[in-house]
Amino acid sequence: MDKDSRVEDGGSKSAASIHDISISTKKFLDLLKESEALLPSTYSSHESEKEVNVFFDEDSDIQVRFEDLNISPELMKGLCVDMKFVRPTKIQSMSFPMILTPPYKNVMVQAPRVSEKTTCSVLAMLNSVDPTLPAPQALCLCPTRGHATEAMEVVLNMGQFTRITSDLVLPGDISSKSYCNHIPVSKRAPATAQVIISSPGTAYQMIALHKLRTSNLKIIVFEVADLMMRAYKDAAVRIMEEIVRWSPKCQVLLFSTTFSDRVKPFVSTLEKDLFVQEFHQLSINKEELSLGSFKQYKVNVDDDVSKLMVIRDKILKIGDGVWQTIIYVKASDKAQILHEALVKCGYAVTTLNKAITGKVQDRIFKEFKDGSNRILISADFLFSGFDQSRVNLVVNYDIPVKRCEYPPEPDYQVYLSHVGRAGRYGRKGAVFNLLCDDKDSMMMEKIERQFKHNVTEGPSWTSDDDFKVALKKAGLL
Repeated sequence: MDKDSRVEDGGSKSAASIHDISISTKKFLDLLKESEALLPSTYSSHESEKEVNVFFDEDSDIQVRFEDLNISPELMKGLCVDMKFVRPTKIQSMSFPMILTPPYKNVMVQAPRVSEKTTCSVLAMLNSVDPTLPAPQALCLCPTRGHATEAMEVVLNMGQFTRITSDLVLPGDISSKSYCNHIPVSKRAPATAQVIISSPGTAYQMIALHKLRTSNLKIIVFEVADLMMRAYKDAAVRIMEEIVRWSPKCQVLLFSTTFSDRVKPFVSTLEKDLFVQEFHQLSINKEELSLGSFKQYKVNVDDDVSKLMVIRDKILKIGDGVWQTIIYVKASDKAQILHEALVKCGYAVTTLNKAITGKVQDRIFKEFKDGSNRILISADFLFSGFDQSRVNLVVNYDIPVKRCEYPPEPDYQVYLSHVGRAGRYGRKGAVFNLLCDDKDSMMMEKIERQFKHNVTEGPSWTSDDDFKVALKKAGLL
């Protein structure tokens, strides 16, 4: 593939809103077989100005093969031989033709699983790079260290048979020295790696200090865009201003579990103020987002002491054969109490909170992913940016609620991120939501309505037999 062909523009550069991609499964598959064009003319922004998503369910027959796509043999080897991928997932089958095939589209992709989004974004970046050009050509922005390190691992695995270079640039130290750079941004030499993975703040600092040139960028990826826009929207806009200035036809991809009201104004800014080519949005039906191979339960308890007893004496004790567990707690003091109680019972426990940063945080992530610790307590809902296939149990000690909002509303994106940790890659899993008052019950009801999915009324918190039945139904006993 001629890498310079990525500058082809398939649509108008005039300001336009996120527009309609409405197409049947049969027509989509028929279009994939056409040799002259993979995308129908109905994708044109001149067709409609209103926002309509592509919705599909997990049982739909939309499917493409990696062999159908414009992927280099080296990347195919990394995907299919080393990483053992057989075929794209449903959402990947919908997005790959637009992302990997000329004319390259700007796309917002909604997918419930971190692994789906990361595989899609990394393949898009690696496939866009010209290995003979020693300059940054792909930039991936991540909101947390966990997301960034996960993306870097996929880059290294998928691209190991290519000659593509990559660099992970984050504030502070990182434990994995194979792709670590301990030099502060201000003292770094200008970046020459072809794929750069960073946080929005650090990336903008690199650009401002002329350590990261954007003139050769062909693609920029915003990972977990919903989460990123909470704290980094201004930095993201400033980065895009520089990219539009020097690489106006750079492809822009946004990936997220959900797309809230934070993301769409950002996209509107890009289209209307920076004249970025219009975006296509691919989404899954709300009711499909919460479904998977895992079972969800809501367990009514009396108080925080009861929550501790349920986790210690029921979920972990009865589910002793389960490989790994993540427990999400809202407050650090509660997390510490739970940590100490579980340690006294002999459990190997690790706790993450806001006070843990840099090298220690990365070490904790690595130890958990390696299986050294079986239980991870997260005392901050932002610590969700890594993918771990061994997690079978997730416990929501607290139902995630949006901060500084009245009346209180559930944080649907965070909840979805939490429950999505259980049962990765089709494995069995269970999620226990601990509810101790009317407020918790009301938040849970809103979550059920949002995703059009009834969460099973769980076992009595005092009954061993009820928990055994619940774990058996989840396929864990």
